[in-house]
Amino acid sequence: MGRRDELIERYATDLRQKCGVEPDMDLLRKVTIGCGPSIYDADAATVAATQPHELATVRQSFLIKKLGLPDSPALDDAIDKVIEKYGRSERNKYRPVIYYLLTKHFGKDSVYG
Repeated sequence: MGRRDELIERYATDLRQKCGVEPDMDLLRKVTIGCGPSIYDADAATVAATQPHELATVRQSFLIKKLGLPDSPALDDAIDKVIEKYGRSERNKYRPVIYYLLTKHFGKDSVYG
């Protein structure tokens, strides 16, 4: 098993154990691949949920640019719900897990068609 496959398994475990979600493994794989090489960098692989600039990056780069959502307060609400679901006290919030949950929240699976 390659390193990316090991990371995908780690993300799937987080989705099951910390978020109570049974992941669609095909979608999770596509979301992870979409994150590019950032998944291999310790800092870039996680989302610092207490940092406003980090949440702005999730909003702008992922929700608006990648998923094609219009800018609205609903984006911040969705990010907040996903962070809550993952667990605010959870130290390592993996970017692919956050992106997967947001993709499901907005029903934008087709972006990864």
